[in-house]
Amino acid sequence: MSIKPSTPPRLLKKAMQNNNVVLIDTIAAIATASGAGGIGVVRVSGSLAQTIANAILGHCPAPRYAAYLDFKSGDNELIDRGIAIFYPNPHSYTGEDVLELQAHGGAAVMQLLLARCIALGARQAEPGEFTRRAYLNNKMDLAQAEAVADVINASTAEAARSAMRSLSGDFSNSINTVLAKLIDLRLYVEACLDFPEEDIDFITQGKVALKLDNISKELNSVFAKAKQGSLLREGVQVVLIGQPNVGKSSLMNALAGEDIVIVTAIAGTTRDTIKNEIQISGVPLHIIDTAGLRETEDEVEKFGIARTFRALETAHIALLLLDVKHGITDKEKSILGRLPHEIAKIWVHNKIDVSQEPATIAEIDNQTHVYLSAKTGAGLDILKQQLLKLVGYQASTEGVFMARTRHLLALNQVSDHLKNATLQINAAELVAEELRLAQIGLSSITGEFTPDDLLGEIFSKFCIGK
Repeated sequence: MSIKPSTPPRLLKKAMQNNNVVLIDTIAAIATASGAGGIGVVRVSGSLAQTIANAILGHCPAPRYAAYLDFKSGDNELIDRGIAIFYPNPHSYTGEDVLELQAHGGAAVMQLLLARCIALGARQAEPGEFTRRAYLNNKMDLAQAEAVADVINASTAEAARSAMRSLSGDFSNSINTVLAKLIDLRLYVEACLDFPEEDIDFITQGKVALKLDNISKELNSVFAKAKQGSLLREGVQVVLIGQPNVGKSSLMNALAGEDIVIVTAIAGTTRDTIKNEIQISGVPLHIIDTAGLRETEDEVEKFGIARTFRALETAHIALLLLDVKHGITDKEKSILGRLPHEIAKIWVHNKIDVSQEPATIAEIDNQTHVYLSAKTGAGLDILKQQLLKLVGYQASTEGVFMARTRHLLALNQVSDHLKNATLQINAAELVAEELRLAQIGLSSITGEFTPDDLLGEIFSKFCIGK
């Protein structure tokens, strides 16, 4: 039997070795953000790191020792003075020899140091190449590597904490726990195929159905945490839509907590989509204020209305605003009919400060209606909580780890394979095949089975120097 109960090998890395692809070149990049700063860092990784250290510093510092030294140019001119740290392989971020030069953070100084490293044999690193090498050298798995970028790009404190859990291995450990049980079950089913005696029911005797159910429940728990993390990472697209002058811009300002959109009594003031990001309980909400929907001969306004419907194509939630005094008219019903069927919808009855109605929420004909005043803020908290409820966000982020869309798709596919295995429980060959596909799906999250073009796409979105 070809499979083992241990973690599957990294097929990508083995393929690279079989094709004699060896990472022997040395890369260098500015690892700090562009612009002036107190400190800037140039990072070097590869076999020439020690040689570059000798040329720039006069000698290579002791491993993992912060040495204050002169940084010299090719003609022995002083570029800067700063801290140099050398990390010999394999005890470094990338698993290769790594040199870090910490100098004053001026753009000119950083470029001079980088140019010096390149002149000594390094090449400019590609986006994410340091982390990609760390992954290829078994310093981290793919889920952890992706979490590096998520920590950097986190827009809320909750997102940063979740990304750190993934970077620390919480997500990977959860996946590997399920994977180990899946592999053990697959081993058993494969063994059943080798002993096809008719008088022994290996499937029932091995409690395969029960084990499949337990694995599915554990997978669902992982998915729930991953989905929460995906919300923290991706955020939610919310579009404000309605007739002119119902208070879309006022609601946008109220949600944002500042005046970012011009508000006037003149209908059609907003002629284009206006985007702003806010956060509710740590969840980023990408709010889009749109042009009021009405028949118009104004070419600019027509263009804005067209953009409104394009914005709806990628939105998760549509807030259908209306004036509480007028209620839902034929015009609102017409707008509703033009919305994508799958988009979640909330009717927002605005201007209760004028009608003297209380702020409340109601379910009418299986549709959610929120009564509020964008002007006074009454009912705003009700709307915010309903937005979180619609996307399935839980108040507690305890144990939540950062996840991406590809992770959720993989988990869904694994769940489908487990369901198929259960449906085909009396056919060991089919159960074994579904378990094999489920194993591949889970392993793709941590990078055990990952095509090279996917790696290129993932790491190309990193910043240079990381």
